[in-house]
Amino acid sequence: MLIRQMLEIYDLIDKPQASGEEVAELLRERGAADVTVTTVGDERGDTDCIKIVIPGANGKSQGGDAPTLGIVGRLGGLGARPEMIGAVSDGDGAIAALTCALKLVEMHAAGDVLPGDVIVATHICPDAPTLPHEPVPFMDSPIDMETMNRMEVDPRMDAIVSIDTTKGNRIINVNGIAISPTVMQGYILPVANDLMDVMTRVTGKMPQVFALSQQDITPYGNDLYHLNSILQPATATTAPVVGVAIATEQMVAGCATGATHGTDVEEAARFALEVAKLFGANACAFFNEREFAHLTELYGTCERYQTMGGQA
Repeated sequence: MLIRQMLEIYDLIDKPQASGEEVAELLRERGAADVTVTTVGDERGDTDCIKIVIPGANGKSQGGDAPTLGIVGRLGGLGARPEMIGAVSDGDGAIAALTCALKLVEMHAAGDVLPGDVIVATHICPDAPTLPHEPVPFMDSPIDMETMNRMEVDPRMDAIVSIDTTKGNRIINVNGIAISPTVMQGYILPVANDLMDVMTRVTGKMPQVFALSQQDITPYGNDLYHLNSILQPATATTAPVVGVAIATEQMVAGCATGATHGTDVEEAARFALEVAKLFGANACAFFNEREFAHLTELYGTCERYQTMGGQA
């Protein structure tokens, strides 16, 4: 269980003074050797982008060849102050990713070293801007999506788990977590059997999979509807990406406070942890390499869906 780690992270981020350096200090105290914090922003405000690298026994950072898993906590902001006081629902992805990072760091310090490297990236913003909306404002972000992808999607990542609050929709109607089909190089691929096996083990339930449309995996800013930003990392990498949605039965605004369900956030973090254990050991495939090669041989590439298309 990762409940203690989740509560520690939540206490750090649920305040107006929340910062990336404070989270980094906690991680360093527990044994993290590679934590970077970069403050980025514009006239709308700024945020602390944080990246944690947990080295694997046979990881590339150690000169090995084990694959590297990326865990991205995707969000607009952890808080919407001064409009809303307290941690907002939109921040669950960051909390889950940082919870997983803290657990991985503690495991490494205790001698439970995974085979491959794991890179965890997210950003910490307690006062993200909002978009006017009734009855409550929507969450925005102090940085644009291109900047967010540049800070969070690392070229060393051989596969990415993107965790995001996904409650403001009518597509996913479950309390808990759901995963997406694998998205890679503009293609929506079959749901990974290995990831469904992990999900069944972690949740004790049948796996929940949410639907994607083609436009959901295109970049923000092209005037097309997107479910949310959960698959935006797939526009900035050639690696396979799977979204892990923290969901609810009823629609909940991203800027709603008091809407973080600890058991669901912990479940998302534990799912990412279990994937990390297997992926670095080459025991968890996000897609079928042979079939993908045949798919592109038959139909060509779909990388244009990773761009702004005809407007580019």
